[in-house]
Amino acid sequence: MKSFKSFRSTKIVSTLGPASHDIKVIKSLMISGVNVFRLNFSHGSHEDHLKSIKHIRNLEKKLNLQIAILADLQGPKFRIGEMEDGILIKAGARFKFDKLKSLGNIQRVYLSHEEIYSGVRVNSIIMLDDGKLKFRVLKKNKNEIYTKVIIGGKLTSNKGLNLPDIILDTSPITLKDKRDLKFILKNEIDWIALSFVQKLSDVLKVKKIIKNQVSLISKIEKPSAINELDEIIKVSDGIMVARGDLGVELPPERVPGIQKEIILACRIAGKPVIVATQMLESMINNPSPTRAEASDVATAVFDGADAVMLSAETAIGKFPIETVKIMDKILNAAEVHIKTHPTDAPISLTAESTIYHAVSRSAVNLAETVDAKAIVAFTASGKTALRISRERPELMLVVMTPKHLVRRRLSLLWGTISFLSKVQGYEAAIQEARRIIKKNKLAAQGENIVVVAGMPFGISGSTNSIRVVTI
Repeated sequence: MKSFKSFRSTKIVSTLGPASHDIKVIKSLMISGVNVFRLNFSHGSHEDHLKSIKHIRNLEKKLNLQIAILADLQGPKFRIGEMEDGILIKAGARFKFDKLKSLGNIQRVYLSHEEIYSGVRVNSIIMLDDGKLKFRVLKKNKNEIYTKVIIGGKLTSNKGLNLPDIILDTSPITLKDKRDLKFILKNEIDWIALSFVQKLSDVLKVKKIIKNQVSLISKIEKPSAINELDEIIKVSDGIMVARGDLGVELPPERVPGIQKEIILACRIAGKPVIVATQMLESMINNPSPTRAEASDVATAVFDGADAVMLSAETAIGKFPIETVKIMDKILNAAEVHIKTHPTDAPISLTAESTIYHAVSRSAVNLAETVDAKAIVAFTASGKTALRISRERPELMLVVMTPKHLVRRRLSLLWGTISFLSKVQGYEAAIQEARRIIKKNKLAAQGENIVVVAGMPFGISGSTNSIRVVTI
């Protein structure tokens, strides 16, 4: 296990898959720096995911680590039917989507999704295979959509379909998602990710189902979600910048700017944000990343992201452990750069006019003034940690909580390490803070820490106290 002396503020999310579900690989990934494991419910059976969950939880105890598990729901992904082999669709040709359950050819393909037939309009854009093929709708009826091919290419069976300029009247979760949710809620999973969020109501519907049993991350991968971004952030527990589908449905030149906007909006709201997709894509097949990929990861750090995510790189890649080690090195280097070049740090935020935000801001300022080695925050719900992390302090945030679930969820939060603590009373909390700091060698004799807690102690939402404590 890494020592806290090599502490890294930006967290790593790693996707498990065929290349990484073995317990030995999971252990190596943990030791290399993974903070959150992602289970992709677009692939694998419940039995496969249950094995991974058990491996993670057993290793978490053995290695004395805090590890969160994120379950990523498949969501309403649209796909075409089966195609004949070797079909090449040419630009300028006419092409039809219809409900005939027969092999597609150079002129047509089966499309089952009723909501698409009712939702598309004349001049709507249809994209296939992650945007490689592009079509414009000429006319439609309840059984057929007639299009002109704008960008052609090879078309094979079951390719994904995107509608960048359409909000469809679809449920945010499919029947498969509902079955997956039942499994998720029965097992030790901390976060779920909701795919293809189109609007605020999608998030509210799912929140009603899960009833705070797990925390919800809304994936921003539809242009329509950007139009309601602040509202979606407000009701979500976290956000993922899902650049894969977002980059298909938006011009690629817009994605970097939107990424910055989403990260800043999440920081203002005090919600954790993950930057995902193609972070170290070349390492699926190569033992080292490109310089552009290293810059991309560092940019997420400079923008203030809480976490970066590895997808295929660790799920099916040839070098999953090496990829995490490289990601760890890039993140650490970016954070060191910020310390020596403060102008590249995430921007400072305006304090909100509440007691809780004022206490959090004051704690950070006080800690920096007295050259404290850490801020220690006692929290039952995790909200105090969210508010302090929002300020992006230059020193470690040590979170003390009585709840296992809260501790694990905070594995996603920038700049935090967490410990279980069930002490009662303010003075007992001060002594507990001293003990934990000493035990883990986070500060030396005579050095200062800043303790944040609430009076009366242990009551959620009562954070109102700051105290400088000398070790």
